[in-house]
Amino acid sequence: MGLRGFATCLVAAALGVMAPPGAQAADDPTEAAFRATYRELVETNTAQSSGSCTLAAQRMGARLKAAGFGDDQITYFATPDHPKDGGLVAVLPGMAKAEKPILLLAHIDVVEAKRADWTRDPFVLIEEGGYFRARGAFDDKAMAAVWVDSMARLQSGHAHLRRTLKLALTCGEETTGAFNGAQWLANNRRDLIDAEFALNEGGGGQTDGKGLVEGGHLVAMSVEVGEKASQDYRVETRNPGGHSSIPIRDNAIYELSEALLRLRDFDFPAELNDATRVYFERAGGLYGGAIGQAMQTVAHAAPNSDAFRQAVALLDHDRRIHSTLRTTCVATMLDGGHATNALPQRAGAIVNCRIFPGHSFEDVRARLAEVLADPKLTVTTLDPDHPIARAPPYDPRIIGPIEALLARHFPGVPLVPTMETGATDGIYLGAVGIPTYGVPGIWVNPDLNGIHGLNEHLEVASLMRGRAFLYDLVQAYADVR
Repeated sequence: MGLRGFATCLVAAALGVMAPPGAQAADDPTEAAFRATYRELVETNTAQSSGSCTLAAQRMGARLKAAGFGDDQITYFATPDHPKDGGLVAVLPGMAKAEKPILLLAHIDVVEAKRADWTRDPFVLIEEGGYFRARGAFDDKAMAAVWVDSMARLQSGHAHLRRTLKLALTCGEETTGAFNGAQWLANNRRDLIDAEFALNEGGGGQTDGKGLVEGGHLVAMSVEVGEKASQDYRVETRNPGGHSSIPIRDNAIYELSEALLRLRDFDFPAELNDATRVYFERAGGLYGGAIGQAMQTVAHAAPNSDAFRQAVALLDHDRRIHSTLRTTCVATMLDGGHATNALPQRAGAIVNCRIFPGHSFEDVRARLAEVLADPKLTVTTLDPDHPIARAPPYDPRIIGPIEALLARHFPGVPLVPTMETGATDGIYLGAVGIPTYGVPGIWVNPDLNGIHGLNEHLEVASLMRGRAFLYDLVQAYADVR
């Protein structure tokens, strides 16, 4: 999943009065079946090293078939060289054949989890103290289970949908360089996942620091409207070298170090898109004070104006806001030299960039070369295996139903649009013309509940109330009659 440091955490830090969480949902007779789906998916190991997404997809497919899906409604996919990295696409036909479908996307692979490091077996789901605990309890098997459950409920209830619904469960999101199911579908079976838009991870909600079971409150819900693209570049300099007993200034390591210091002191220009402009406008109203005013100035002032530049200068003191405003590049790895008693013949660094939507990898590479400003340095784009990021529109037809249902399910909790500064599989769908939105509903605490780390956990109320919200959202988009 992408970096879950929601921009809403900035709102959480600034709010003096927390919004009420809303009423608990009534007892749901379908909850037991959902819990069984969620448990089976979480307890199916899908880590890259030791698990099987193919098995998890087959198990979720069996649950869809038990709900009434026919064989012609479910497509399993895998490649011969990645037999354990498979997934599925399921289709629930709607009546309006002329209207494009809606796609529900979730990845079912998880970050590695070693039993010796965890308090409990990471692939055994435990419910304790108001939390579910296991690897994948949230990322992203909570959403995957909700999507499977929603499709099953609609099928078994013989719902009449105006719009066709599709579900894609994919593998490979959590491991760089692994087979990625969403990418494969976008490049090889675009017809299978064709949709007007997709719903994905990347949104969500956040508390004031404690779960509701511990007396905390929800402070915001977010909808992700776009994300950055992550790309690595190699910066390298070479030198004839020589004996270390006769040092010279013309040293590969020194040249590289000086160039990286120029990168440290460089900022890409601040810019906005639809999502970040609305984010700064809404978040500014929640913050208040000088920061809130600066946010609103950024949202409304001309980008080349003094007011805009002064507001950006103030906001740049916050590292998350700084990243939200622009492309960022940072040195993450170093290597150099070949012997302790020799002048280095080579020195290199990996620079990781998170690229604002709309910019190509080559544009950023060329700008890096300008910033490093040394003809002896080379800047090389490393194996780009994903497309450039393209932000979807901030479309009222998409956002409107979210706002209406949030008011019903979570009264008083504001919706804040965000741009993901990490990355999700939505980048692959956007590249082939399927706008993808990260939806709210399921919340975490500001510490992210151990996601990608040890002892991942998710509040039970978060999953159950998020499930209810997302099911209603799917029905609203599909226009269930």
